[in-house]
Amino acid sequence: MQAWLEYVVKGLVDYPEAVTVTPVDQNGVTLYELRLHPRDVGKVIGRQGATIHALRSLLLVGSAKQGLRCTVDIVEDRASPGPAEGS
Repeated sequence: MQAWLEYVVKGLVDYPEAVTVTPVDQNGVTLYELRLHPRDVGKVIGRQGATIHALRSLLLVGSAKQGLRCTVDIVEDRASPGPAEGS
C-alpha cells in the first residue's frame, strides 16, 4: 500500500522528490504519514478536501481487500517555510 500511495501522490504534485511516506503502526491500524513540499499540500488536499478524501477511501478499500486497516495523514513540518515565505 505504501508504494501505491507514493506513486499516486508523486503524480499529483510539482515536487515529487520531496514526497515521503512513513508507515506508523497504531493499535492494528497502519497510519501513513505523508510529508510534502509546502507548496504541494494544497494540491493533495484538493478543493474542500476532495483529493485527500478520495485517497483515504481508495487506501481503505485496497487495504481491506488485503485484510489490513490503513489511513493517511498529511504531516506538516514546523521547520519548513510556508507558501508565503521564499516566494
